[in-house]
Amino acid sequence: MALAIGLMSGTSCDGISAALVEFRGRHVRLIGFRTSTYPESLAQLLRHARELAVPHAAQLHVLLGELFAKAARDLLRLRRTPARRVTVIGSHGHTVYHGPRDPIPCTLQLGEPAIIAERTGIPVVADFRPRDLAVGGEGAPLIPFFDRWRFGTGAPRALQNIGGIANVTIVGRRLRPIAFDTGPGNCLLDMAAQRLTRGKQRFDRHGAMAQRGQVDLAIVRRMWTHPYFRRPPPKSTGPEVFNESFLRSVFGQRWVSRRADVVATVTYFTAYSIAESYRRFVPVRLSEVIVSGGGVFNRTLMNHLKRLLDPLPVRSIVRYGLHPQAKEPAAFALLALRAIRHQPNHFPSTTGASHARILGNLTPA
Repeated sequence: MALAIGLMSGTSCDGISAALVEFRGRHVRLIGFRTSTYPESLAQLLRHARELAVPHAAQLHVLLGELFAKAARDLLRLRRTPARRVTVIGSHGHTVYHGPRDPIPCTLQLGEPAIIAERTGIPVVADFRPRDLAVGGEGAPLIPFFDRWRFGTGAPRALQNIGGIANVTIVGRRLRPIAFDTGPGNCLLDMAAQRLTRGKQRFDRHGAMAQRGQVDLAIVRRMWTHPYFRRPPPKSTGPEVFNESFLRSVFGQRWVSRRADVVATVTYFTAYSIAESYRRFVPVRLSEVIVSGGGVFNRTLMNHLKRLLDPLPVRSIVRYGLHPQAKEPAAFALLALRAIRHQPNHFPSTTGASHARILGNLTPA
């Protein structure tokens, strides 16, 4: 038995998700989960972090390290668990740039692990993505290792995460995992809600704004023509591709004037891109789709997804004992635990890497 903490800050820039997880063989038990919401000023800074000058980026790296450490300490205090019982912390950090297809493949996550180790007294494994890039991979997605480890027995099924970016893993008995980013998740939805309400709403709560609007199918078809959706897996994407410029390019002058219709269309497109990606790139018959991430709480989005995938059952990961936003931090807890045990912790077939490696850099306590 081992306890580990996973820390994750997603592309939605909403906060830090921290999960305290117990691992017994292949059994996973979520001991505690907590989200620390970023103040709006910091969220805005993170959304534009790639534009920062080097001194400011360096300061943000340290500041996020302090916030990650606080998130871990607060979770331990909430669950009345002494730090000495925790084997390792796996910190994904906050991605400010991901360019696996740049002329020089690169990726950058902020959140200084030395700060986390020093403040908590627990070893930290961080910087998981660069080693995968170093052996020719995309550096993402990394969650498939957890998906296969936890859900890889039985009939083929899809593990669909809808965070800032939406990604899927297909696992099953005797099936080599298939995984890729399906496209935008909450990143475009949140961006539209924030921009169109002038910051009064950080996201479309429960999909209420989308429910009031009309879906423009012509714009949905225009969004689907983006080259990313034609690329076969392995592939990954991020806000470098799906951002406000993308929305302006497809909506034109209607970007500001038709608020509910814009959110409705983007919400539908998020579900549409997931369903169409399955039809295009998933060669096996699925038994169910298990959804995690913040998108689970968007009722309009989930209803679209269920209709588009009918009769395939679409279920929340809550059914399997995990909070929808706890799966990704739980996954990085597992990757960190594997790393300190000197065990490979990714699937090269899902990232395009040439060989299996041990991902992550260790900062001892």
